[in-house]
Amino acid sequence: MKITAAVVEELHGPFVVRDVELDEPGPGDVLVKVAATGFCHTDGIARDGDLPFPLPGVLGHEGAGTVVAVGAGVTGVREGQNVVLGWPSCGACRNCTAGQPRYCLRMGELVGGGHRLDGASALRTTDGNPLASHFFGQSSFATYSMTTASSLVPIPEGLPVELMGPLACGLATGAGAVFNTVRPEPGSSIVVYGVGTVGLAAVMAARNSAATTIIAVDRHASRLKLAEGLGATHTIDATDTDPVQAVQDICGGPADAALDCTGIISVVRQAIDSVGMLGTALLIGGAPAGAEFSADHLTTLWGKTIRGTLGGSGHGQQTIAALMDLHAQGRFPFDKLVEYFPLERIQDAVEASHSGAVVKPILTMPH
Repeated sequence: MKITAAVVEELHGPFVVRDVELDEPGPGDVLVKVAATGFCHTDGIARDGDLPFPLPGVLGHEGAGTVVAVGAGVTGVREGQNVVLGWPSCGACRNCTAGQPRYCLRMGELVGGGHRLDGASALRTTDGNPLASHFFGQSSFATYSMTTASSLVPIPEGLPVELMGPLACGLATGAGAVFNTVRPEPGSSIVVYGVGTVGLAAVMAARNSAATTIIAVDRHASRLKLAEGLGATHTIDATDTDPVQAVQDICGGPADAALDCTGIISVVRQAIDSVGMLGTALLIGGAPAGAEFSADHLTTLWGKTIRGTLGGSGHGQQTIAALMDLHAQGRFPFDKLVEYFPLERIQDAVEASHSGAVVKPILTMPH
């Protein structure tokens, strides 16, 4: 079938909106008519080669829309159902069966292989030339997406479908890091370095926890003000302040947990230095390929944990579903982060994201 998609032709190339061909759904496939898709930092690093993905191809991994067809053997979803397109997983490896599908042993292939898990790409040009598909199992910078039932999360009645897509990655990553990994104890302190989409999701999640000191660190005054409105009890402008010392001053010593949402190596060190004995420094932001960081040995030896997390850990579908309920209750107001762009203005959305002018751009699809 003919669809419209934003195609990246080559490394560092622009997103070009044009007609492409998508397969009909085969066994195990679910065809979703995409309403809107968030633009994420990860889409940018895949285009630029820091996350391997074969080009030419179609990116996009924060989609939401309506199921329009299902292939043979598909259960659990129905045509006409509004859904968020979540992360894929094989469902059969030791990590999936242990309840950690975010760490599926085939995740690299599922995320960046450019094809169905056990088959060919679902996309091609109108001339019949191959295009990589199934980025994060969906390639949703397109009017239609081919995915699998296990990655889908039903959207409750009454919630705007076009808003829900970013819950699949950026928002679930930040919130899941707090809910699934940090799990704040009553009265604990959390520092969030970098309050873009992921960091602000972490702030909102912390606000829904028993943590009582929630510190946002950034260099953009507008982001810090937004963080304050979303639950931060303190903010630190790192432009002219040493954030590690400021955290010590606020907490009366080291914080219990610090989250790096930037992927900037110097900031990773600040997050590590912000926690002390039995504290946890959580690495979330994506650094360039090959990046390395260092930590002070002695203070790490004294019970400090330095840990990475992918996609918020845990069961992503459960996290996404919970975040939709929290949003409906007014407890996770992520609509304050978004601005909508039509698909044909995808380059404007990319620039707005990179400049920081918009926290979370969402691309709406033509139909």
